[in-house]
Amino acid sequence: MKLISRSSAAKALSLAAVSALVLSGCAASTEENAAGEFLACAVSDEGKWLDKSFNEAVYNAMTQAESELGVSIQTLESKSDEAFEPNLTALVEEGCDIIVANGFKIAEALAKISSENPDVNFALVDGSVEGSTNVKPLFFETAESSFLAGYAAADFSESKVIGTYGGMQITPVTDFMTGYYYGAMQWGKDNNQTVQVLGWDPVAQTGSFMGNFDDNSDVSKNIALTQLNGKADVILPVAGNQFSAVTTAIDEVNPDAVMLGVDLDVAGNNADLAPYILTSIEKRMTVAVFGIIKSLFEGAAFDVTPYSGTLENAGTAISPFRDFEADLSADLAARLEELQTGIKDGTYKPKG
Repeated sequence: MKLISRSSAAKALSLAAVSALVLSGCAASTEENAAGEFLACAVSDEGKWLDKSFNEAVYNAMTQAESELGVSIQTLESKSDEAFEPNLTALVEEGCDIIVANGFKIAEALAKISSENPDVNFALVDGSVEGSTNVKPLFFETAESSFLAGYAAADFSESKVIGTYGGMQITPVTDFMTGYYYGAMQWGKDNNQTVQVLGWDPVAQTGSFMGNFDDNSDVSKNIALTQLNGKADVILPVAGNQFSAVTTAIDEVNPDAVMLGVDLDVAGNNADLAPYILTSIEKRMTVAVFGIIKSLFEGAAFDVTPYSGTLENAGTAISPFRDFEADLSADLAARLEELQTGIKDGTYKPKG
């Protein structure tokens, strides 16, 4: 049983004036930056910046750069896919020193804009532009941390049925689901029990998807309801801000069920969601994006070597279990440490 009562939990652009720098493949000098001339920019994936998940992780990097480095920032939201290209174009015209494009879906628009503006520096989260000399890809091995989360989910589950679903069937989404699946299967193997995962079969590559990343949509709630009615008591939605949809479904079907967060430490950043969040699978985009901005601000040359966030370099991780620790097996923490070491050395394969 949970240790927290949910009844007490609440359920709850303007353009900056800058002196633009024209880049020629490298950042401005530190002296120029000190004069406040460095401009860091970002375009969101479809949806709002403050989504408690994917977009917000990048937005946090921008505001961190603004507060800690004193750089100017410009962030544009993409209300739909059609906004990607005009948003990128607007930031190119602003003279940004670095433009971060957030998400796999923006890659096509970025390929066009980056090729037309070869002296502008770009970074792309969850994608790459083939042959580009001015786009730095940022990838995250989320299957690694998802394996740990799936193992913990199976341990917590009383029914030994857990669920997952995604926004769209694309690799940055299904990597979470695949790691989660194989982690649960590893728990079953270790404990000689059968664990069922609803919503994703990594071998057949079939599962449950919303078809978009709309916040708190009826489609999202209905998928969660179906899985909860199928006896799942842990749900992993990989689709941005689905927290209201899933928590509402949990309240209707099984108040003892929980969900997992993705991208950010959701419970740590949202007290109202903490009673529902077993753990979160952190995709530490904030750290990666802030690091790129900081290096350029300090005068480093821009390079397009792909970044890969892993358990090894702390680019991905799972969040603390907090008040749910008492509901987990006594030896789980030690076993998760063993699994993490095994993933790093190749003993365990998060993608099967």
